[in-house]
Amino acid sequence: MAETLELIATVPDEMMGSRLDFAAAELFPGYSRSRIQSWIKSSALTVNGETAKPKDKMLGGETLKLLAEMEEQGDWEGEDIPLDIVYEDDHILVINKPAGLVVHPAAGNRTGTLLNGLLFHCPDLINVPRAGIVHRLDKDTTGLMVVAKTLEAHADLVAQLQERTVSREYEAIVPGVMTGGGKVDAPMARHPRQRQKMAVVSFGGKEAITHYRVIKRFVAHTHIRLKLETGRTHQIRVHMAHIGYPLVGDSTYAGRMKIPKKASPELLEMLKNFGRQALHAAQLGLIHPATDEYMEWQAPRPDDMAQLLRLLAEG
Repeated sequence: MAETLELIATVPDEMMGSRLDFAAAELFPGYSRSRIQSWIKSSALTVNGETAKPKDKMLGGETLKLLAEMEEQGDWEGEDIPLDIVYEDDHILVINKPAGLVVHPAAGNRTGTLLNGLLFHCPDLINVPRAGIVHRLDKDTTGLMVVAKTLEAHADLVAQLQERTVSREYEAIVPGVMTGGGKVDAPMARHPRQRQKMAVVSFGGKEAITHYRVIKRFVAHTHIRLKLETGRTHQIRVHMAHIGYPLVGDSTYAGRMKIPKKASPELLEMLKNFGRQALHAAQLGLIHPATDEYMEWQAPRPDDMAQLLRLLAEG
């Protein structure tokens, strides 16, 4: 059964000159640009109450209104994949994602994803964009994610992410001894040559801001806490590599691993075989879409990071 989707957004002044379809895809990030274009062409998406064309240029300040019938959102199938559910009600679902679990089906990963597991757990999610997934974690990043169970909750959470009222804090382990915390404000875009990677760029990137602070310093490593102000793909991994502190185990952005001198054999073995980036989404806070109550959850450190921290403390 189709449900009605209604969304409203105001085009910010900094989008002046952007095409309507690009601006709408940025303001309604739960939907593909091709779907946005089809809504514009069918007049389901209007500008200041008037029909428009996908290529029309925005001036800033326009009101975009989307009123569309939502059919089933994909040909995905539910799979009985264990989910570590931290919280659930009629509107949202919060899960603690393990390492190795891909969030969304893509070429080469049509099955065995978090989305497949969500559809098995809650089949009605087929009527919600991306089965309710409003933000992602990389395959090998662990920790907390929120999923919208209704169209209303989806629209509300997408708006909160845009307005930066969702609090997302992470823990990571990096090689090198940091002197203190700080802020990385460095725009990001696709790597100009290696398209599977992201990169800090001088021109044409999207705003990306990461805050970090030191939890504990070790002989040759630092345990840090990070807070995202924006949520770009691979943001923490790229930003920390950019300032010279790539994450332990990050084969994509860390380059060659630095072996600390005088480390114990157990620590050396752990560092050499740490098979993923040492990154964990430890805390998630948001305003509940139905009750307007601020809610917050924590996820304990995964075993591999806890073990690495123990070995680092022992030296």
